[in-house]
Amino acid sequence: MTVSTIKTINISSISLNKTMPVSIYLPSDYNEKDSFPTLYFLHGRSGDENILIETELNTSADRLIDNKEISSMIIVCPRIENSRGINSSSICKEVKDPLGRVINLGMYEDYLINEVIPTIDNNFKTIKNRKGRYIGGASAGGYVALHSAFRHSDLFSKTGGHMPAIELQLEEEDKLYFQNPGDWEKYDPIYLANNTERCDIKIYLDAGDKDEGEFYKGCSVLHKILTEKGMNSQNYIFKGNHNIKYIKSNIEKYLKFYAG
Repeated sequence: MTVSTIKTINISSISLNKTMPVSIYLPSDYNEKDSFPTLYFLHGRSGDENILIETELNTSADRLIDNKEISSMIIVCPRIENSRGINSSSICKEVKDPLGRVINLGMYEDYLINEVIPTIDNNFKTIKNRKGRYIGGASAGGYVALHSAFRHSDLFSKTGGHMPAIELQLEEEDKLYFQNPGDWEKYDPIYLANNTERCDIKIYLDAGDKDEGEFYKGCSVLHKILTEKGMNSQNYIFKGNHNIKYIKSNIEKYLKFYAG
């Protein structure tokens, strides 16, 4: 088994006015090649950059690269807090939703697109175009990955929503994220799919058959729209609940989609 490395860097974010950590997986042959494709993989609610280790992304990537089942790649897991990856407030702040859970408001889309990606491209041996850049995520991170890819299709060639938090209507507890009329639609993957032009991005959707949020329903609706537009979308319902065990059990499938 080859030995990869994990680095943690801190980004002093102008968009958020605070320092944000990012975990980065570098494959064992990192020093032997000039450039690598890069996967941005985003955590869900109450998660953080340690999703890289918690889902066994690093060890699964090692194993698949060793077995020549996927190409070597860089994996970047930034902390995005409970933000849904959107620009929700010009001032970064924590508030509590009606269920008493902390949510994070701020310019999180600007942070991810304008600060994280350029920082990684400037400091690591990435392929610096959309063909070598992918974005995926779990749960709320899957929602972020999908709207980021649809809103910035010039940056990404593949996207994955793994048990993604796609709502068929805006839930009461999420209304604090969307202060202005139209804000929810601006980031809703289903609305975006319906109202954007067909593009050559590859999409992977999946959720568990026992998903407590029933997010397989949102995946099904989104997949139907994408396929009707002639886009390259695949959708799966695997066995499992809405938890990290589900992600771990399918992580190799995801890596084969991104780097197979």
